Amino acid sequence: MYSILLYAHIMSAILSIGPFFVLVPLVKRMEAAEGAVLQSQIATFKSATRLVKHAGHVLVASGALLIWQSAWQWSTSWVALTLGVMVGSIFFLARAFTPVLRKFDEPEANQAALIKKLNQSLWIYIFLLLLMLWFMVDKPMLW
Repeated sequence: MYSILLYAHIMSAILSIGPFFVLVPLVKRMEAAEGAVLQSQIATFKSATRLVKHAGHVLVASGALLIWQSAWQWSTSWVALTLGVMVGSIFFLARAFTPVLRKFDEPEANQAALIKKLNQSLWIYIFLLLLMLWFMVDKPMLW
């Protein structure tokens, strides 16, 4: 059972991080896009964030079950730090993408500023995800 949980956890980590690297070139293409092309790119961005969100649910559930099934404690430094970054990233994710993507539909929207904000948010979120990945892979014992 532990192996199946571990596999689900690793696959959901891949699905939680991978789509954001695909969005990096997409955001660059959004700078020159207009009309229907821009709307299709926004739809792609929304779909990717939706996939990441659902993969994150599996990631959290499988991670909790793995901790429960293993000898690791919730107070272990890498577990606690992962949880702390995860809580912060949930709040960040809720405010980073969907509200910005909705603003593209407003007639007075500044497309260049919105794309810049998406790009910044994208890199911040990638950093947070990679930080959590480092905690889970390296398991640093900081206390």
